[in-house]
Amino acid sequence: MNTREKLEDAFESVLFASRWLMAPFYLGLVVALLALMAEFIKTILEVLPGIVELSEASAVVWVLTLIDLSLAANLLLMVIFSGYENFVSRMSVSAEHPDRPTWMGKIDFSSMKLKLIASIVAISAIELLKAFMSIRTYSDRDLMWLVAIHMTFIVSGVLLAIMDWITERGEVPDGRREHGAPEHPGH
Repeated sequence: MNTREKLEDAFESVLFASRWLMAPFYLGLVVALLALMAEFIKTILEVLPGIVELSEASAVVWVLTLIDLSLAANLLLMVIFSGYENFVSRMSVSAEHPDRPTWMGKIDFSSMKLKLIASIVAISAIELLKAFMSIRTYSDRDLMWLVAIHMTFIVSGVLLAIMDWITERGEVPDGRREHGAPEHPGH
C-alpha cells in the first residue's frame, strides 16, 4: 500500500468515525424527552384536584393536551432511535429484546422524514382542535393563522411524499441501464 492510499484510508477512517459526533445530539433529545414527560406530569397534576368540576370542553382540551404531549414524545423517540441507527450505529443492546419495536432498524431517512411530517400534522391538528374547543378565546386572525399553518404542514407533507415517490420511481436497479432495459417497465 503506497503513501497516498494510506492517507486516503486514514482520511476515510476519520470521516467514518465522525458519525459519533451525532451521539450527543441524541442524548440531548433524551433530555428533551424527559422535559416532555415533566410537562405531561405537570399537566395531569394541575387538573387532577379539580377533575370532577371540569366542563366537557375543558376536559376535551385537557385530554387533547395530553395526547399532543404523547405524540411529541413518540416523535422524539422515533427520531432518537431511527436517527441513531441510520447515522451512528445499530443498537445491538436491543436486538433480541422482546419489547423491541417492530419498526426499529426498518425506518430509513426517507421514511423518518415522512413519519416526522405526519406527526407534525397530527400535532398541528390537535392544536387546531384545541383552539376550536375554546374558540371564544381566539380572534379570527389567530384562527386564520392556525388554519394556515396547519395547511402549510399538510401541503409540505404531501409534497415530501410526492418527491419521495418520484425519487423511488427514478431509481434503477444495478445493471439494468447497461443492458438496454427500459428504465420503467411499461413506459
